[in-house]
Amino acid sequence: MPIILYDTLTRRKREFQPVDEGCVKVYVCGPTVYAAPHIGNARPAVVFDVLVRLLRHTYGANKVKYARNITDVEDKILAAALEAGETPEAISQKYTDVYHEDMKALEVLPPDIEPKVTENMEAIKEMIKNLLNAGHAYEAEGHVLFNVTSYKSYGELSNRDREGMIAGARVETAPYKRDPADFVLWKPSTSEQTGWESAWGRGRPGWHIECSAMIGKHLGETIDIHGGGIDLIFPHHENECAQSFCTHQKPLANYWMHNGFVNMGDEKMSKSEGNILTVRDLLEQFPEEVIRYALLSRHYRKPLDWSDKLLKKSYINVDIFYDAIAWARGANAPIVVNTSLADKAVVEALEDDLNTPQALQELYRVVKEIHGTQDITERSRLGDVLLASGFLLGLLQSNAEEWLKTHFKSGYAEDLGKHVDDCFKQRELARKRGDFVEADKLRGILAEHGFIVEDRPEGGVLRRRRIGEWQGD
Repeated sequence: MPIILYDTLTRRKREFQPVDEGCVKVYVCGPTVYAAPHIGNARPAVVFDVLVRLLRHTYGANKVKYARNITDVEDKILAAALEAGETPEAISQKYTDVYHEDMKALEVLPPDIEPKVTENMEAIKEMIKNLLNAGHAYEAEGHVLFNVTSYKSYGELSNRDREGMIAGARVETAPYKRDPADFVLWKPSTSEQTGWESAWGRGRPGWHIECSAMIGKHLGETIDIHGGGIDLIFPHHENECAQSFCTHQKPLANYWMHNGFVNMGDEKMSKSEGNILTVRDLLEQFPEEVIRYALLSRHYRKPLDWSDKLLKKSYINVDIFYDAIAWARGANAPIVVNTSLADKAVVEALEDDLNTPQALQELYRVVKEIHGTQDITERSRLGDVLLASGFLLGLLQSNAEEWLKTHFKSGYAEDLGKHVDDCFKQRELARKRGDFVEADKLRGILAEHGFIVEDRPEGGVLRRRRIGEWQGD
């Protein structure tokens, strides 16, 4: 089955056909490093990590060139530095390190190339010069601006009319602009601000030019896939399309992919709204794979409603997977991943526009098969299938025994003020004294958190619920 991807530009699913199967090129917009990443920032990192895993599985581990940038020059960094009494360089390095640590914790593989804006200034200035020479940009009051009227297809990616583009540009309409929609390629820096010498005076680049220049330098004029959050479609990616085409007379990317927002209640999660949950805070409360599972539980193009209920359900499900691996392969079996063993249905779900919810359901099916066979050899084979399939999703890469020892029977019922063990013991005591109302209540609490109590003459036996014993499975 071919890989099918939804392309934002054409607004339909398209069969993926790389320019060169020997070198598939992917670029994803990375973080602006002025604060610790929140879970909304983590979603594109995790989503496109799964995409790259799938591409490497399909075309070969060494035949995918994946770049994710670091924006280390931006007005928000300058503001954060001023507030903290530190240099912009110190702030950007601090939060670059935090981002790396948090993404590594979420099993996000490092990109092949991680260009920083500060390390690509000559390429940025060269691109601006080319746009000026071609008549697509102009100088005004120390700024260099892109002239949007020179690019007839402006607005095609975001599908916005002229009024919508001006309203959504996120910047004031400066008096020196020829057109209200024109955007900055270079702007002046004061002596206190980060800046570089250029033919247009000391200054720094506008946000949009940076990615176009880095893509051109590190991946080439046209890449296969450009990805990012849905909030980047306009103006960021729209502007990238314009300036890149006007520079090279070629499209910047053949496929555009965008993930949906992470929402807190009725609002999207954002630093400006003040309703963020940082990855670091979440990692103090939940295991890394639980957070990753939660991010993959909803299709990447749809909004994801973040909640404690989602995390607790994800916790139980990851535990079910590890329980199956321990049963099939042995709790201490070495983790040796051969993705050629990945379950066909899991792969096909990912090939269908990264349908991770369906892929997770197919993992459940493998778990059912593990628990449904008495053949030790077949059970072991299915354990390897589960492990390999999990790797494509960035899951199940921990030692099963360590996972179960660390997370089994702890954490699920923290909000109830008891561990599962304590709840089970209280139920046994209630049953012995004949308080069956209390015993049934505690049985229900255990059931909510993924456990079944089997009452036997010699006493109760506690075990995890198996797939199929959940309501709705």
